[in-house]
Amino acid sequence: MDENLYQNLSGELRRGTQILAVLSQLDDDQYGYSLLQKLEEKQVEIEAGTLYPLLRRLEAQGLLSSEWDTSENRPRKYYALSTEGKETFAKLKIEWENLVHKMDELLRGKTQ
Repeated sequence: MDENLYQNLSGELRRGTQILAVLSQLDDDQYGYSLLQKLEEKQVEIEAGTLYPLLRRLEAQGLLSSEWDTSENRPRKYYALSTEGKETFAKLKIEWENLVHKMDELLRGKTQ
């Protein structure tokens, strides 16, 4: 097996789940680094260079709100799900569950 090809395909699969993974961890306010750590603790691989642009894009799309905390030496931008973000996450979660069910059937050879 071509290891480079496998790595590329595996990366594509993971990239397709990053938005859902990020949204799932924003039930409470998180700043970028804390979110990165939270995902790593749950063994979800996402690089900082991917996460920060994703957070900005989700905010621009109205799915996240943000607020700067300047009470400490280093200002931090905290992100939270907006009302639209909560609704979108709920719908994406249902879509994910349906997709997992369908893929499970396909991979197990039990298509109907």
